[in-house]
Amino acid sequence: MHLPTDEMPAAWPPEGQIFPVERFEIRVSDAPHPFAAGREEAIRENWRAEIAANPALFDGRMLLQGDVSLSRAGIVTTAHPVSFSTFLLWRKSRPHVVGHHLFGLPVIVSSDGAIIAIRMAQHTANPGKVYCAAGSLDENDVIDGVCDLEANMVREVAEETGLDLGQATADPRLHALHFDRIITIFRFYRFSATAEELLSAIDRHMRTDTEQEIDGAVAIFDSDPARHPYAAFMPPVLAWFFDGPQG
Repeated sequence: MHLPTDEMPAAWPPEGQIFPVERFEIRVSDAPHPFAAGREEAIRENWRAEIAANPALFDGRMLLQGDVSLSRAGIVTTAHPVSFSTFLLWRKSRPHVVGHHLFGLPVIVSSDGAIIAIRMAQHTANPGKVYCAAGSLDENDVIDGVCDLEANMVREVAEETGLDLGQATADPRLHALHFDRIITIFRFYRFSATAEELLSAIDRHMRTDTEQEIDGAVAIFDSDPARHPYAAFMPPVLAWFFDGPQG
């Protein structure tokens, strides 16, 4: 069988290089993730160590991708429901294991040109890390066997910051980058509010938020990678925005 030209497999760009994504499809399978097979005891042992260090961690459910293919048509992947404890061991085991972690990153831009990011609370799995409000895909994002990445971004932003992406102007194009089996698909969302106004709105949300996943928000006005303790995917996005054509 000959695939259409736009569906022929393509080589992944170098790590950290941003590339456009014309479309994507995240299929969801109920089959066990290949990484979990035979690692049940290792997952339990690692989880005991994780909660000993951070008792606030919760072993909920999320989606972890298996195979991922890239073509001119876009990204197609199959995700599998896994426990958070499985994901934490997978994260420690990279790059010598199967699977990928794909997530959506909604990049909030203020009217005065700042990128708004959050700083994760100390009791979370990414304590102190600074990145745009986002979260792993989970079963709440699945409709008819397909994961809705856009709905996930709307939900995560609302939960963590109280902001409504429906009030922003979304850039028409998606872009992506990858590091060490982690794939970030991002889109810019431009608000009419200033950075100060957005930070104030997030602060008001934090006062009533029962989850308390973040301990603050920051307005970023430059691409300096040392400005904050960024997650690995943030510096390339900041450089592309502030030093490239997107700002």
